[in-house]
Amino acid sequence: MIKKYYDVDCNLGLLDGKTVAVIGFGSQGHAHSMNLAESGVNVVVGLRKGSGHWAKAEAFAATCPNFKVMEIEEAAKAGDIVMMLVPDELAADIYNAQVAPYMKEGDVLMFAHGFNIHFNFIQPAKNIDVIMVAPKGPGHTVRSQYLEGKGVPSLIAVHQDYSGKAKEIALAYASGIGAGRAGILETSFREETETDLFGEQAVLCGGVCELMHAGFDTLVAAGYEPEMAYFECIHEMKLIVDLINQGGFGKMRYSISNTAEYGDYRTGKRLITEETRKEMKKVLTEIQDGTFASEFMQEMSAGRKAKFLATRRREAEHPVEAVGADLRNMMSWLKK
Repeated sequence: MIKKYYDVDCNLGLLDGKTVAVIGFGSQGHAHSMNLAESGVNVVVGLRKGSGHWAKAEAFAATCPNFKVMEIEEAAKAGDIVMMLVPDELAADIYNAQVAPYMKEGDVLMFAHGFNIHFNFIQPAKNIDVIMVAPKGPGHTVRSQYLEGKGVPSLIAVHQDYSGKAKEIALAYASGIGAGRAGILETSFREETETDLFGEQAVLCGGVCELMHAGFDTLVAAGYEPEMAYFECIHEMKLIVDLINQGGFGKMRYSISNTAEYGDYRTGKRLITEETRKEMKKVLTEIQDGTFASEFMQEMSAGRKAKFLATRRREAEHPVEAVGADLRNMMSWLKK
C-alpha cells in the first residue's frame, strides 16, 4: 500500500535559512516558486536573461521580498536546494553546464519528473541529496488550489539520501507548495517515470487521441457529417472523463443512459482486444528498457526535424482540427 502524508507529517521549518532555487518559470516553475515564497521560503528563480518569463517573475518579485529573479548560474550558486523545472530534453544540458558546477556538498537536487535521473541522462555527484516532488496536476491548478487554501496531491521520491534527511526535505517542499493539504504519496523515481510515460503513451495522449481520430474518421467515411462526428467522438469525451474524475466508472455509468451503458459493456472489449493489450505490454517494455527515452532524446538532439515536427504538422492538417475550431467558436463558455 502506497504511503500517504499530510501537513501534520511535514516540517516546513526544515527549509528555514535555506534558499530554494527554482530553475524555470513555466507551468510548474511559476506555481512552485510562488507557492513556496508565500509559504515563507526564500526563493530564487533561475532564468535565461531575456526569457519570455523574466518580466512575469520580476513582477511577482516586486510584491514578495523573499522572491528574486536571477540568471540560471546565479540561482544555482545561491540555492541550497535546486529544483529543475525545465523540459526533459533540455534538463541535462542545463544541469551539466549551468547548475552542476555550483552544487556544493550537502545541497539538494530536485525534480518534478524522474526521466533524466532514471534513464541516467543526469548523473549527479554522490555528495548531494536527489529527490522528487511531482504534483499530479498542471501548474495553474497547483497555483489556484494553493490560493484557495487547498492543494494538489503530489508524489515524493528519494533517489539519493546523502544527508539522511532527504525524505523529510521532500515532505517539507511538498508542504510548501500546498500538497500536504491534499495528500503526499511516496513512490520511487522508477515507478513515477515508467507509469507516467506509459499513461501518456498508451492511454492519455497516444491512446485517447488515436481512438477519437479513429471514431471521427469512421463516421465521416460512412457519410455522416463531420460536425456530428466531432460532437459524438471528441466533444463529449470531456463529459465522460469529468464524470469519471468525480466518482469513478460507477459515477459515469450511473449518469449515462442505459443504452450507453449497455453499449459500453458490449463494445469496449471488441476494441481493446488481447492484441491491443499485448501492444500495451510492448509499449511498457520499450519504456522500461530505455528504448523510448533513447529515441526521444535522439529526436530532440536532432533539432526535432526528423519526425517530431513533421508529425505535428501532419496532425494539425487533419480535418478534425478545422471542424473542431469552427464548433468551438459556437461555445461561449470555452472563451472564458
